[in-house]
Amino acid sequence: MKNIILIGDSIRIRYQPYVAEALAGVADVWGPEDNCKASCIVLRHLEPWVLSRLADVVHINCGLHDTVFKTEDQQPSDRPWVNLEQYKQNVRAILTAIRQRTDTTVIWATTTPVNVALFNQTKPVRRVEGDIEAYNAVATALAAEFDVPVNDLYDFVMHHGRDRMLCPDAVHFTDEGSRLLGRCVAEVIHQYL
Repeated sequence: MKNIILIGDSIRIRYQPYVAEALAGVADVWGPEDNCKASCIVLRHLEPWVLSRLADVVHINCGLHDTVFKTEDQQPSDRPWVNLEQYKQNVRAILTAIRQRTDTTVIWATTTPVNVALFNQTKPVRRVEGDIEAYNAVATALAAEFDVPVNDLYDFVMHHGRDRMLCPDAVHFTDEGSRLLGRCVAEVIHQYL
């Protein structure tokens, strides 16, 4: 049996059971019970979540929380939780640490899209149109620099119909959307087992 680690936010928490189901009999799938949230949180918890564990594949994502205009204690802010330059530094540090300390295969997953207009109408915090794409571009460029394959979940969701897959909160996915994401993640991971 192969060992898989999934790192990511609440989107990952919702698709993880479907990844485990799809890889049953082939791999054990583990992810933190915690919502991994922003890149600074992933970096802070990299030791217990990844570096101290044996894994054949680590499928990792952070970015959705980085782009929200809030503070770490979830209070509204006038800027993103993690600005783009700090995000770049965090992702670089995450990939560097995993590469230096393990021989696991790393797969970077792009951040899933949000219906920003609807989000800003229904939430006490806000987002800016285009931020997720900008953060994804930075992460994708770093993945290329580290020769890390990218699972483009952003494109996957857009191809399958963002608003059809999203819940009314404009961020999370319906059960069917989470199932589709889980199958996508499992298929990509399976290529590297």
